Amino acid sequence: MKTLDLRGLICPLPVLRANKAMRDLAAGEVMRVLADDPAAPADFRLYCETTGHRLVEIANDDNAVAIVIAKKG
Repeated sequence: MKTLDLRGLICPLPVLRANKAMRDLAAGEVMRVLADDPAAPADFRLYCETTGHRLVEIANDDNAVAIVIAKKG
């Protein structure tokens, strides 16, 4: 599973960077995003609804939120 550390970035950068990284994944592959922007959980929920990617999990991970996304396919 690819991990993308986006801590320290604020909206809209985490979603924009994650979107770019998703392009390199094959259908069904999973990516874990680490973000500390308080808006990240809501932003990534909306991102997945809009793009069709599947939001697998949102969990607290130390001082960040770990967001797991599976690429649509």
